[in-house]
Amino acid sequence: QVQLVESGGGLVHAGGSLRLSCVVSDRTGSRYSMGWFRQVPGKEREFVATINWSGARTYYTDSAKGRFTISRDNAKNTVYLQMNSLKPEDTAFYYCAARTQSAAVSTRDYDYWGQGTQVTVSS
Repeated sequence: QVQLVESGGGLVHAGGSLRLSCVVSDRTGSRYSMGWFRQVPGKEREFVATINWSGARTYYTDSAKGRFTISRDNAKNTVYLQMNSLKPEDTAFYYCAARTQSAAVSTRDYDYWGQGTQVTVSS
């Protein structure tokens, strides 16, 4: 079975930083593209960032550009989301996701999901 476990969420003040981690336990040996999504009550799950298996290609939602950085360490089976200059509007439940194809921005393109981690940014 494929499992994704997020960590690193928490409460920070506006302007602060936080790094999320997602560890993938994979018995198939597949090369996954990874993505980060977030969701708040009353809204659909929103794309934040994605990265292909090699790490050479990354994509971000407009609000994340210049503030967030997605990266990965395949030797550790881990993908990261470094979040700087956090704003209250970044408050959400953040999910890690994996797919066996190229990087994508739609929730429907991903095959596996973690349980998520809460990020709260106070004003």
